[in-house]
Amino acid sequence: MYFILSFLEAIGKYFMLLGDSFKMPKNFRVYHRLIMRELHDLGYNSLGLVAFLSLFMGAVLAIQMYQNFKGAAFPIPDAYVGYATKVVLVLEFSSTIICIILAGKVGSFIASSIGTMRVTEQIDALEVMGVNAPNFLILPKIIASLLFYPVLLMVSIITGVLGGYLVGAATGQWSTIDFVEGLQMEFNPWFYTYTFIKMEVFAFVIATIPAYFGFFVEGGSLEVGRASTTAVVWTCVTVIVLNLILTQLLLV
Repeated sequence: MYFILSFLEAIGKYFMLLGDSFKMPKNFRVYHRLIMRELHDLGYNSLGLVAFLSLFMGAVLAIQMYQNFKGAAFPIPDAYVGYATKVVLVLEFSSTIICIILAGKVGSFIASSIGTMRVTEQIDALEVMGVNAPNFLILPKIIASLLFYPVLLMVSIITGVLGGYLVGAATGQWSTIDFVEGLQMEFNPWFYTYTFIKMEVFAFVIATIPAYFGFFVEGGSLEVGRASTTAVVWTCVTVIVLNLILTQLLLV
């Protein structure tokens, strides 16, 4: 019973924090600089990681698809290696799995940075000066995430497909012509819309849940570390649950 009440209290505080975060900014020039900084910290700094992971995962997916198709009871053309790799990247890996990884990288950064400001009383100083601290600290992170995460999604899909193409060219297990033919096979355009919707929802979650845990942390540096860990766990759980809900709503 205590856990349920604590959970409901946390949800209430989370939505109240969001309400304060979405109030109209007073100085748009300041927020422009803040958004540019968050675009770099939360988005641009993750480009290399996303591209590296997607490149190798695309190669692994292509090899696995080829081996599964090769061992099938009936012959499956090699072109379906490219098609299946593209489908898996678009529907699941480049949105959900990448966002779970970003929840660890970006989420811990957001929770620890805001948590450090809380325990060092910098947030209290902002509030004393009449600054809306949630609006000042969290809204730029939300805007930057919503703007840049679709870019990370496109980079992930492109590099994942490139990984499958390169591993085929390197190993000779399937021809590059067959792989490209599979990429060009008919594909439901709604799948792209679906994965971009998921990415935007997950971007919002990654920006706000760690911010909540960092904003309400109490204690010292040890509590900041615990809050960062808790933020990453709850962000990953939320992403997975929302993935199921969005799939049920948008694909079924």
